[in-house]
Parts: sequence; structure tokens; C-alpha cells
Amino acid sequence: QVQLVESGGGLVQAGGSLRLSCAASGRTFSSYVMGWFRQAPGKERECIAAISSWSGSDTYHTSSVKGRFTISRDNAKNTVYLQMNSLKPEDTALYYCAARRGGLAVRTISYDYWGQGTQVTVSS
Repeated sequence: QVQLVESGGGLVQAGGSLRLSCAASGRTFSSYVMGWFRQAPGKERECIAAISSWSGSDTYHTSSVKGRFTISRDNAKNTVYLQMNSLKPEDTALYYCAARRGGLAVRTISYDYWGQGTQVTVSS
């Protein structure tokens, strides 16, 4: 079992930055693939970034955030981060972190554990 708690969301102007954090419980955090998802009102939840287990040497960023967002992990702190730069109004959404065993995945159904979400609002 893994419990996930996101933090770091808020209101920011377009062009600004935020860093989301997701703190995980348990002693096996490093063995989980971690993903960041977001869901805007009226839209499906989408995977925007994922990072492989252990060293985190493999990452995925969806095209709409590539070059602006960066996923990383700190296994000593049981935490995964999402650094978000050059934010746009279309980045406004509820952001979730999720965990799974196995390889990188981008489908919502592939993840077993979810946090409660943190709201990111980008004003124009």
C-alpha cells in the first residue's frame, strides 16, 4: 500500500512557475513508477509526466508540457516532484500523482495508487 499526498498547487500568473510535490508513505517508494496527471473541468484525466522506479533514469513528458515541465524523484525523501515553468492558462487543472509497479505507463488505468490532487490555476 502507498499513500500519496500532493502539495504545491496555487494561483500563478501566466509565465510563472510552480513546483508540485508528492510525498509517499511506505518503505518501498523507490520501487514504484510515479506519474503526474491532470484533469481540467470537462476533460479526461491525462498523464503529463512519468518517471521510472529506482534511479528514475527514464522519464516521459507529454508533448504539451515538454520543455516546460520536469518530473524528478528523491527516493531518500519519498517524494516525486513536478517543476512547472512558463505556465499557461491552459495548464489550469487539478493535478494528481499516482504510483504503480512495473514499467512506465501513461494510461490512467495502469496506476494503482492516487493522491487527492492539488489545484493549479494560471491566470492570463
